[in-house]
Amino acid sequence: MKPGKQKELEPAKLVKVPHTYGILFAMIMLATLATHFITPGEFERVEQDGQTEIVENSYQQVASAPVSAFEMFQAIPLGMVEAAQIIFYIFLVGGTFGVIMKTGTIDASVYGLVGKLKGKGVLLIPIMMIVFSVPGATIGMSEEIMIFVPIGIAVAKALGYDTITGTAMVSLGAMTGFVGGMMNPFTVGVAQSIAEVPLFSGISFRFAVYLVFLAAAMFFLLRYANRVKKNPKLSYMHGLDEKGVSGAPEKIVFEYRHVLVLLVVGIGFSLNMYGVFQWDWYLTEMAAMFIIIGFVAGIFGGLGVNGMFSAFTDGMKMVAFGALVVGFARAILVVMEEGQVMDTLVYSLSNFISAVPSALTVVGMFVLQLFVNFFIPSGSGQAATTMPLMTPLADLLDIQRQVAVLAFQYGDGIMNIINPTSASLLAFLAIAGIPYTRWVKFIWKLVVAWIIIAIIALLIAVAIGVS
Repeated sequence: MKPGKQKELEPAKLVKVPHTYGILFAMIMLATLATHFITPGEFERVEQDGQTEIVENSYQQVASAPVSAFEMFQAIPLGMVEAAQIIFYIFLVGGTFGVIMKTGTIDASVYGLVGKLKGKGVLLIPIMMIVFSVPGATIGMSEEIMIFVPIGIAVAKALGYDTITGTAMVSLGAMTGFVGGMMNPFTVGVAQSIAEVPLFSGISFRFAVYLVFLAAAMFFLLRYANRVKKNPKLSYMHGLDEKGVSGAPEKIVFEYRHVLVLLVVGIGFSLNMYGVFQWDWYLTEMAAMFIIIGFVAGIFGGLGVNGMFSAFTDGMKMVAFGALVVGFARAILVVMEEGQVMDTLVYSLSNFISAVPSALTVVGMFVLQLFVNFFIPSGSGQAATTMPLMTPLADLLDIQRQVAVLAFQYGDGIMNIINPTSASLLAFLAIAGIPYTRWVKFIWKLVVAWIIIAIIALLIAVAIGVS
């Protein structure tokens, strides 16, 4: 092979982005500096229907209260304390997920399903995408799905497709669920709790839009897969596929204990949904139910007490990054509130865009979330960083808070499939041996389609007043 050709096939070097915590700390320092130079002010606020709302035309300047350097560092533990309910909710959900994964139920279920569908050819792709999108939409599975990439690739190649097809039907399925996020505790749950709207409200609208996102992804991948099967040279992995993963991992047998675990998870999730919508459950009650799900699933799954708690702590380790990001992000708000410049920023932004129709305003919010995701790829961290600003801004601009949450949700979710700073995307590509540049060539059209779908959905949400 010619040296020039070899160089062309190598993945391009990605721009090194600062660590998420580094970016957040820089924002904390910037907020601290702002308290020394921005004129402080505040709105009057009232409690109405369980929400803290701004009184329109009540903004007034107040005495200066600049934040000192030591107070800036104090803001980090204070932010952790203020966001404690959300942080520990994420930890406990992660712990439960760790237990469920340790029982092998998800692995066995996927392998069993693949075995039954292997002879169904083209039907395998949409069915597998649906299967992986469900945990993405309900319990926020993302990086954890990567363990199924090898079997996805092995099955895809056996059916005459390529590495990208096998990877996409696993990863794209999960990421579609993340975009839909009907009951995703790490994105929608965190954003709605900050926005003070009922937990998982607007689920019908989210579900309808999720189906559109999923249909678009299925059409996109099926079209690509069929094209590659007819002419392998059209594959974006042409010339590289032989360097991909060697094969699927050893098959896991689906056993009776896995059936019991699935029943426990199904019943537990149903109770959680019923509790949220009928008994006004919130994060505390939901976290308690997740603990019960994890404990019972661990016992039925044969882990024993020690194995169950070991898996529970391992699950919490997996989400530690995203959980603690929420506290760091909250520190920005602590600084701005202490220096009394938060309301000044909201007031200035509302005056700047007040003449713009609300429909265009929500599109602007969405574009902002797309941009922020590049620097803060953690969904919970992005929610904690942006929603404290977007919530009062939505109030002043007469936009439903639910719509502001949707703008965050779609902006965060869509960027996950192309963002070079996304840990989950890079993990998928590393396991599959797909260069990032090849993935971008494959996925960019779907990203554009999803952005258009999101904008239309947001405009409809504004028009019908989704709440």
